[in-house]
Amino acid sequence: MERLTQWREALSELLKTQPLGVLCTHNDGQPYGSLVAVVATDDLRHILFATTRATRKYANLTADHRVGILIDNRSNEPEDLRLAMAATATGTAVELHGADRRQATAVYLRKHPQLAEFVAAPSCALMRIDVEKYYIVRHFQNVMELDVS
Repeated sequence: MERLTQWREALSELLKTQPLGVLCTHNDGQPYGSLVAVVATDDLRHILFATTRATRKYANLTADHRVGILIDNRSNEPEDLRLAMAATATGTAVELHGADRRQATAVYLRKHPQLAEFVAAPSCALMRIDVEKYYIVRHFQNVMELDVS
């Protein structure tokens, strides 16, 4: 149990400190990666990101809500093989509306205040990933699967 707690704490720290992730969507059987600004909820069950509705990623999400998102702390140095941590979250993405959107926007903008104008635009969709699992890799080969659904 202590080991699981340590993994959760490391994952929480990674998600708090890293501003970006690579969102993976797909359509017609082909994967598509997009860099997005992310915020995870404290309980690790949700990840928020914003996108314009005119993007390929939004079209992909409309066609299939299943997603993966990779968040890591690499520094692009040789030590990354030993020191970097990465987490892939899998789940489904939904667009938020009404009170849910207003509440999530406040959470999102605490981490990304520079995106306030972007998020307020009528063309912007605020998305929530309902995370089912995280696949966490530390120290190159230590892997943990964490179910949060």
